[in-house]
Amino acid sequence: MNNEKINILNLTQEELTELLVSLGLKKFYGKEVFIWLHKKIARSFDEMTNLSLKDREILKEKTYIPFFNLLKYQVSKIDKTEKFLFELEDGGTIETVLLRHKDSKNKEIRNTLCVSSQVGCPVKCSFCATVLSGYMRNLSVSEILNQVYTVERRLRKKGETLNNLVFMGMGEPLFNYDNLIAAIHILRDRNGLNFPTDGITVSTVGPVNQLKKLREEHLKIQLTISLHAATQAARNCIIPHMHMYAIEDVVKQALSYSQRHNRKVVFAYLLLPGINDRSSDIRQLAKWFKGKNVMINVLQYNPTSNSKIRAPQKQEMVAFKHQLEQTGLEVTMRVSHGREIKAACGQLANTYNKAKKQQK
Repeated sequence: MNNEKINILNLTQEELTELLVSLGLKKFYGKEVFIWLHKKIARSFDEMTNLSLKDREILKEKTYIPFFNLLKYQVSKIDKTEKFLFELEDGGTIETVLLRHKDSKNKEIRNTLCVSSQVGCPVKCSFCATVLSGYMRNLSVSEILNQVYTVERRLRKKGETLNNLVFMGMGEPLFNYDNLIAAIHILRDRNGLNFPTDGITVSTVGPVNQLKKLREEHLKIQLTISLHAATQAARNCIIPHMHMYAIEDVVKQALSYSQRHNRKVVFAYLLLPGINDRSSDIRQLAKWFKGKNVMINVLQYNPTSNSKIRAPQKQEMVAFKHQLEQTGLEVTMRVSHGREIKAACGQLANTYNKAKKQQK
């Protein structure tokens, strides 16, 4: 139905203005429509009441505002994590996770949205269930934005808002570089949500060329590197697709980003007993990061049906964290959220896709 219409949620304000002028609308409508789409999060042109009825009809005829079909919605009874399974226009599916947590200072509820960047994932991490659904394609700019806008609209109805965005859902964000950066610029736009750079984090396995490009962007967003190893051999085992990137180069580029933008870079380290928790691993991490503007985030492994990796016991994680701290590193330990609703690594989307295939 929308094949011949233009998806205007993909457009920057400049591109939107050019389109509206070409359709015979006034130039200043570009800003007005952009505000409706990206600040007020309008779902239909009928909401744009400061446009004439005639102009709204032109927009309906030539363009459209896309939105998702919500296939499944789950809420954790334990920590109130919310998980959304969205269907895209082409029938593909993605998941988006809303993490709800109390601020350590004022105890207010803060909302962090875990945003996907691809349908499936090509990286094939050994610990992630998303790999089972395969890799289909990159998400468009509007598909990235609509995850944010769909959840933000729901929160606004309750008098709440999103506080943080983390690009660590399905897919590798930097493998969808152009659409990711375009979406972030729109999210940052003062005529849109005007989202602060402090509240936007890109989590990446660290493709070196894309890290170099990100360093030169004038965004100054937060950066998390999914490192998960201290040696090339261990990382090749954990993240096979990254074997072409030397682990030392990944670390070097991440530290360069930190220095250029004066940002503390987080290195995520999924603790896998017998694989990346040796004394030599601790020494290597200290060699790289001691005295640097860095924090190590030790993560708990969430077992998946396709993996034989053993999850660490809590005392193993505490001991590893303590050993790292003894070297002078800043270390935190993240607790998993939404485990009972499988809110990690694309498990819900994977289950749905498997079910669809079995029905065919």
